[in-house]
Amino acid sequence: MSVAVINARAAVGVEAPSVTVEVHLANGLPALSVVGLPEAAVKESKDRVRSAIVNSGFEFPARRITVNLAPADLPKEGGRFDLPIALGILAASGQLRKADLSTYEFIGELALTGALRPVNGVLPSAAQCAGSGRAMVVAADNAGEAALVKGLTGYAAPDLLGVCRHLIGEDRLPEAVTDAVTPGARYPDLDEVRGQHQAKRCLAIAAAGAHSILFMGPPGTGKSMLASRLPGILPPMTDKEALESAAVQSVSGGGFDPSRWGQRPYRTPHHSASHVALIGGGARPRPGEVSLAHHGVLFLDELPEFSRLALEALREPLETGRVTIARAAAHTDYPASFQLVAAMNPCPCGYAGDPKAQCRCTPEQTSRYRGRLSGPLLDRIDMIVEVPRLPASELDRASTGPSSSEIRGRTESARARQHQRAGSPNAHVPAGRLSEDAALSSADRTLLASAIDRMGLSARAYHRILRVARTIADLDGSPRVHRPHLTEALGYRRIDPSRQAA
Repeated sequence: MSVAVINARAAVGVEAPSVTVEVHLANGLPALSVVGLPEAAVKESKDRVRSAIVNSGFEFPARRITVNLAPADLPKEGGRFDLPIALGILAASGQLRKADLSTYEFIGELALTGALRPVNGVLPSAAQCAGSGRAMVVAADNAGEAALVKGLTGYAAPDLLGVCRHLIGEDRLPEAVTDAVTPGARYPDLDEVRGQHQAKRCLAIAAAGAHSILFMGPPGTGKSMLASRLPGILPPMTDKEALESAAVQSVSGGGFDPSRWGQRPYRTPHHSASHVALIGGGARPRPGEVSLAHHGVLFLDELPEFSRLALEALREPLETGRVTIARAAAHTDYPASFQLVAAMNPCPCGYAGDPKAQCRCTPEQTSRYRGRLSGPLLDRIDMIVEVPRLPASELDRASTGPSSSEIRGRTESARARQHQRAGSPNAHVPAGRLSEDAALSSADRTLLASAIDRMGLSARAYHRILRVARTIADLDGSPRVHRPHLTEALGYRRIDPSRQAA
């Protein structure tokens, strides 16, 4: 047999389209050519494959070898095709006569010795392989990641020789297993934060309805501490959410640690991060911080210090939950459904309005500082909360607030009501359903309309107020939004950092 067909998968964003590796041996001068839109790392595979085959004890055919990676119009990158190319050459040359290759998919980079090295993006490939009904063979270091996919038969291979012995039935490879832990990791507890009862209340609302939040206050008042406690009061991730979040981590280049399976991401990029670092991009597009925080929390400290370009790039993912990275050759989509928690000082020195400290900023400096946050960006933030300085008497007092586990129980109940009613958290409910879900009385509708006109808010802000009010009602177990729920939600739109005077 001079032709062999091997199943593999490419990596395109968080997708893993099927790739057929076709190997043909023909008479002629010895040569190996790879076609099918391969990038540099794929073209270089022929040298790795040649050495791996020889050092594994096989014969490299002295014939004209053509490797076709189909479909031809799909870009192929990385060393993930080394293993299927090597197996295709061995099968086409008759050195794997008894092997049934059609029931497997193969992914792995080969060392010159024939050992298998791990590659990025195995988790999305494993998820789609499970849907095809085939088994998957990966490097031993990728086995824990592949084993996270339910319904997949995966095998952990140490080297090319081990794969060949498995295929011809001489020595079976071990099945892939994972050391993933059950959800319930230790997060910082909210009861460690002294005082700040209003801010804690806002965190509970944000967790219950998947809302975004901006903390505003002088330095050292606990804004960062509060933000780091949000993952601990969020409901546990579903299997689908855990798989989607892990898939982004898998393709990011850093790989995914199976021991963190089911843990909500918490990303804290520095304010010097570029818009590409936040949104994603590059010559070969990679996910940015907004995608790495998928189904988790993105905390942006010192929000006005981020570049204007980076801040404005947040608008699309905050609205749609996705990011599209456009390049001349292709468009790549990444999920970016995250909860934004941001923090800022009231002025450049941080002490505007603080009764215990002297502000050194001029009104122009303060106005310019707050003006770095555009109206369209603030319009997409559900709640803006002041975090004031604590009196000294509060600092040594034992916390009397509820713990993270107590609040998490309430947020889980509220989320359950939302999913039963609308199929999603309130922050993602379509605008057309809000009036029906809120069920405001005529007097409350009049109150809301009057507040919108008086505060000069947009239609987007109107809908976000309704969403927050609906979440507050869910936390209270109320089937409809009443006046106290509505007025509390309106209070979280009262502060406008871009307009508020020093």
